[in-house]
Amino acid sequence: MSPMRHKKKTVLTHIKRLRRSVFTTAEMVQLSGKSASTVVQALNYLQEQGAIVKVYRGIWTNVIDERFNAFTVVPFLVKQHRAYVSFISALHYHGIIEQIPQVIMVASTSHTRTIKTSVATYQIHRIHPLFFKGFSLDKATRNFLIAESEKALVDSLYVSAHKKKHFGYFPELNFPKSFSFKKAEQWVGEIKNYRTRVYVARKLRRIICEYKKQV
Repeated sequence: MSPMRHKKKTVLTHIKRLRRSVFTTAEMVQLSGKSASTVVQALNYLQEQGAIVKVYRGIWTNVIDERFNAFTVVPFLVKQHRAYVSFISALHYHGIIEQIPQVIMVASTSHTRTIKTSVATYQIHRIHPLFFKGFSLDKATRNFLIAESEKALVDSLYVSAHKKKHFGYFPELNFPKSFSFKKAEQWVGEIKNYRTRVYVARKLRRIICEYKKQV
């Protein structure tokens, strides 16, 4: 067996042992005990063979893996910070918005920025650490964190308070019976900044009034 094929086989073994569709170069270095350059060489070879795909710097996936979707990349995007799917993306996931967002929107304590990868474009929006809550593991895959529906709506209004161009207008909102406006209002009460809290409360009341007129 050639040295490259041996490296390929070794890295593939470690990828399978992780039992998830997304992994990092750093993980492969740690698991294999090989140098970073050797691992990167093996990963690039695997990509050339169509076995894996490079998502972003140091992030890889097997897109054929049935467990893979663009949300599973989120935990790996922001180093040294936690992140969860929220805003319009979470509202669509929960069936409140039908229109599919063009980008995946993520809440994090990291700074706001856009990350373009080979599988999707992600918008990272900074949330104050004290407001970084209201999420849980996705029940279907348990591979990423996602905001509960009420928090996703309030997160959207929270960001619009700081960046008026974001979430100034929502597509049609279809709230299921399980959605609790009272819970959404409670989340508004968790906002520490007074001006932001007042702004979000006003926007939420407007949404509630408009929705009640429709039903």
